Amino acid sequence: MTATEPLLWIKSSYSGSGGTCVEWAPAHASVTGVVPVRDSKDPHGPVLAVPAASFASFVAGVRAGAFCRVRSV
Repeated sequence: MTATEPLLWIKSSYSGSGGTCVEWAPAHASVTGVVPVRDSKDPHGPVLAVPAASFASFVAGVRAGAFCRVRSV
């Protein structure tokens, strides 16, 4: 892959069909050190460029449950 090739976008297998998904192009990180991230509802809209190390930390936090909130009733 080169920096000028089209991006291969993927989304989590946990994503439903509600249209509230985030897509990312992880293969791009090996070339540029940046993970492109976008809203699946707007594939031609803006793309966030997240440093690969920061994206890896975010994913690790999600897997560890760092962003889960417990709601009191």
